[in-house]
Amino acid sequence: MHANAVRMPRMEVDTSDSGRSALNECVSRTVRRYLVDIGDTPCDDGLFALVMREVEAPLLREVMDFHDNNQSRAAVALGINRATLRKKLAAHGLL
Repeated sequence: MHANAVRMPRMEVDTSDSGRSALNECVSRTVRRYLVDIGDTPCDDGLFALVMREVEAPLLREVMDFHDNNQSRAAVALGINRATLRKKLAAHGLL
């Protein structure tokens, strides 16, 4: 196991029959639904930017909460520098 990894109970990390993780399945399902909803309407900033914008704040919130708002531990878990984490937290109004 990687040093930054968090060991989850077995039932939470099991993959579906396709071998994909629950997170992978969730993202796929949500992006697929979004694409069906918008049809041929272009995404102004691009789909990649939209997804990153929507995912980053809840990711940061959950990791910070899991690590009791300890920025050093959260940064290690995320695999980013603590200064980068602080910048992202400030950008999302999470400081």
